[in-house]
Amino acid sequence: MLRVAVIGGGPSGSCAAEILAKAGIETWIFERKLDNAKPCGGAIPLCMVAEFELPESIIDRKVRNMRMISPSNREVDISLDNVYGTEQKSEYIGMCRREIMDAFMRDRAAELGANLVNGLVTQIETGSNREGPYTLTYSDYSSGESTGESKSLEVDLIIGADGANSRVAKAMDAGDYNVAIAFQERIKLPEKEMKYYENLAEMYVGTDVSPDFYGWVFPKYDHVAVGTGTMQKNQSLIKSLQVGVRERAQKRLVNGEVIKVEAHPIPEHPRPRRVVGRMALVGDAAGYVTKSSGEGIYFAAKSGRMCAEQIVKSSQGGKIIPSEKDLKEYLKKWDSEYGTTYKVLEILQNIFYSNDAAREAFVEMCDDKDVQRLTFDSYLYKKVVPMKPWQQIKLTMLTLGSWIRGRALTPDTYKPVPSAVRDDEEVNAMLAVSTIKGGIKVGNKKAMPEAMRGGLKPPSTDKTPAVLSTNGSENLEEKS
Repeated sequence: MLRVAVIGGGPSGSCAAEILAKAGIETWIFERKLDNAKPCGGAIPLCMVAEFELPESIIDRKVRNMRMISPSNREVDISLDNVYGTEQKSEYIGMCRREIMDAFMRDRAAELGANLVNGLVTQIETGSNREGPYTLTYSDYSSGESTGESKSLEVDLIIGADGANSRVAKAMDAGDYNVAIAFQERIKLPEKEMKYYENLAEMYVGTDVSPDFYGWVFPKYDHVAVGTGTMQKNQSLIKSLQVGVRERAQKRLVNGEVIKVEAHPIPEHPRPRRVVGRMALVGDAAGYVTKSSGEGIYFAAKSGRMCAEQIVKSSQGGKIIPSEKDLKEYLKKWDSEYGTTYKVLEILQNIFYSNDAAREAFVEMCDDKDVQRLTFDSYLYKKVVPMKPWQQIKLTMLTLGSWIRGRALTPDTYKPVPSAVRDDEEVNAMLAVSTIKGGIKVGNKKAMPEAMRGGLKPPSTDKTPAVLSTNGSENLEEKS
């Protein structure tokens, strides 16, 4: 019987282990932190809920309203009621906490027969020509001891679902890739402010919040997730960018209290090699995070499932050991189905996140109903509906007009957006007493946005992305 090790217990690893276990293949899934809370906006598309049979219990909020905020603080509201009609209330964006969703998917795989190991794989012996059999050395933490018990396991095939700093990728010499950095603070808000975010997610764009991405305020069960991301070349700016998000949204986050600080590397593009020998990469380890939107959860889960389905097929249900050629069939199917999507989103990011004039144009374009419909059809259902000729002409003219107006609207400095639930006098009085309690500490905050407009600071020479611990402290550590 085929023996498979799935290293990493996030959505990609859990979905792979689930498919393998259902087929009766002997499967181990390794996860060091069973309560891991990956710093992530936590938004999932509607199609994922049905496709992966996710229960409502893991969804904190069903968001039906998005608010895009430009560098000049122009606000564009996008309501799914307007996009799809008030008679159709089924569409929503699911907001999840990763520790809840990941645990559900991982436990489901274990219930179906996968061997769940609370352990950290520390060494992988790959055999002759990296073709196995593979010997894993790992620390088993199931006893609750802090050091872990050293153990080993031999398997025929490995699925690397162990994130941006993948040990499987290193073992198979998958090649390097650039990693962006995501930073997030979870902030508890006063009742009025939390009510405002009950069914609403906000996205901020501007050089102050990210030179190549966006900042977000996403609602969760009893708090909001406030974060930003930037590419590796700008990673030394990440704390200042987080301050930028907090400053722009400060009147809507008034009297908030940070309950957790998180950061994590995410891939900017796929690795040069995703299958070597009988080892295959999925999820972040493979580099399946989209440009522009930064979406990775759905594609992680989908890649894990597709890889496992190919293994089941090629192994005849676990009777034989698949070859490298067999595993590469998964890559062909993946690239055929999603390659164009990744390329289009990369082009859009290069155009609309290039400067503040382009960001102003981007937000203005989001006010168009046809643009909204195309965007949400693509995001919620992962389908691309070809535009009609008149829509293409309209979109071209809209882009040109928005770009011209965007250049005129680009601000010299960035200002906080007004509170949505309090008048200015009240919120200013509150801010005079206290802003946001806890979280990051960055000096000379007020000078940051204007200084950044004069040119970005040079990136750090340290190639290893810094990752904050998840207890709200400033202690930096490398995530393994």
